[in-house]
Amino acid sequence: MMPQIFQTVPIEHFVYLSAVLFVIGVVGVLTRSNAIIIFMSVELMLNSVNLLLVAFSAYHQDPAGQIFVFFIMAVAAAEVAVGLAIITMIYRNTHSVNINDMSRMKN
Repeated sequence: MMPQIFQTVPIEHFVYLSAVLFVIGVVGVLTRSNAIIIFMSVELMLNSVNLLLVAFSAYHQDPAGQIFVFFIMAVAAAEVAVGLAIITMIYRNTHSVNINDMSRMKN
């Protein structure tokens, strides 16, 4: 039995919403220089993929997509934990979270 939400909201709307969220995330990664905002943009992209996986999983009544979402959420949580720790250490040393300032670390 198809979940009731797909009887009222067609799958195309989930695809459009996911695409919009993913594009906003890509634009955020490509145009911003603040490391925190770049992290948030990456999370937005991951969540847009999660939304699409859950929508198609429920639409096709296959729980594999929903299980895959748990793996993506675990990877995202690990990425945030490690990434924020790295950014915190960089901020303590440089007093900036600008990724252009981080490029000075090459030398």
